[in-house]
Amino acid sequence: MRNNNEEFDNLGAQIKELRIQMKLTQAEVAEALNVTPGYISNVENNRTAMSLRILMYYAKLMNISLDSLIGRVEPEYRKTALDNELLELVSKMSDQDKTKLIKTLKIWKA
Repeated sequence: MRNNNEEFDNLGAQIKELRIQMKLTQAEVAEALNVTPGYISNVENNRTAMSLRILMYYAKLMNISLDSLIGRVEPEYRKTALDNELLELVSKMSDQDKTKLIKTLKIWKA
């Protein structure tokens, strides 16, 4: 079993990767999150962990869900998040649409 530090060793790298994909500097991210560029550097290098509040703001800044951000780090969590999203969508469907979905999935899976 992994300890808490090992579970999120990849978080800093993922945060940095997203920032680079969005073509943002550490200073721009820091300004948007109301933190210092040094803080962002420390997070990206796994010297500091983001609080849940900052993680939520970061996910919003990157235009992704918090689930998606955590799922990038923890593949097992991603699977659960995908299952939950699917269940939520299906729960909002009419019985008629659920029947159509089942038929479509059976054809697609065959």
